[in-house]
Parts: sequence; C-alpha cells; structure tokens
Amino acid sequence: MSLEIERRFLLENDEWKNFITHKTFIEQGYLSYDMDDWIVRIRFNGKNFKIALKKHIKNFTNYEFEYLIPSEDGEKIISNLNKTIKKERFFLKVNKRNWIIDCFKEKNYPLKIAEIELKEEKEEIIIPNFLSKEITGLRIFSNFSLTKYPLSKWKNEDLKNLNKN
Repeated sequence: MSLEIERRFLLENDEWKNFITHKTFIEQGYLSYDMDDWIVRIRFNGKNFKIALKKHIKNFTNYEFEYLIPSEDGEKIISNLNKTIKKERFFLKVNKRNWIIDCFKEKNYPLKIAEIELKEEKEEIIIPNFLSKEITGLRIFSNFSLTKYPLSKWKNEDLKNLNKN
C-alpha cells in the first residue's frame, strides 16, 4: 500500500532559493470531478507521463498509486483535457530534509507552495524561516482545486477567508 503523508505551506520570502538542488517543469490535469472520491491525475514532468490514483484517508494522509504510461498515451490524454496546471518544481535540501517548492504559472501565478513528505503524521519537522502559513488540508490550495478554480479567479472573500484561518 502506498501512502502519501505531506504538509504544505505558503512562502514568506525567497530564502528558499539558497537550498535548490534541482528543478523540473510540470504540467498536470485531472480525469476526476469529485475531490471526495478517488482522484485520477495525469502528470508530465518534461521526460515522462505518469497516472496517479489518489484518495484522502484522514488528516494529511492519502493513498497514492502512481504509474508510468507510454508518452504517446500521455500526450493524447493531456491534450484532451480542458484544464491543466503548469508549475516549476524546485527540489530543496533543508536541515537534511527534502522539500519541494511549486511555483505556479499562468492562471495560478504568482502562487508558491512548499511541501514536505513525512513517514508518519506525528513526525516532527523544523519549519524553515522562509515559510509562512500552513495550508495543509485547505482544499482551495489543492492542485485539483487550483485546476478547476485557479488563483486568478479567486474573489476577495476567498482571500479574506484565507486570512481568517
């Protein structure tokens, strides 16, 4: 069984750039319509295509099963989606831990989200000083939601509600 346990944060400043080890460009889209059911994602990272099946279990733990698919199939699927998101993904090493920073493009620009994967939910982490608000579990920030309701479409009330949390 594959589990994904991750915490997510907004960024406070650009100090994270000092910790970059490498980067990639990602385009991804969804073949699902309901966040409460299994989510089916296709992702292209500039080299290959992967299909992922994801399902929320509890708190910040999900089932995640990911499979490589032939490029020809991936190109056909992603080119027939109405909406995708594009982002530049930066890989960081901070305090001997691996972090990623997603810098969203197009309709989700200038959003930047940091993620760290954990072995268990209770795992302690050191929060780097370049992070600000924790957004773990806030659905509006999920990649699935950002595909359907991008940052550029957010209303003032969305932003006000965010500041209350």
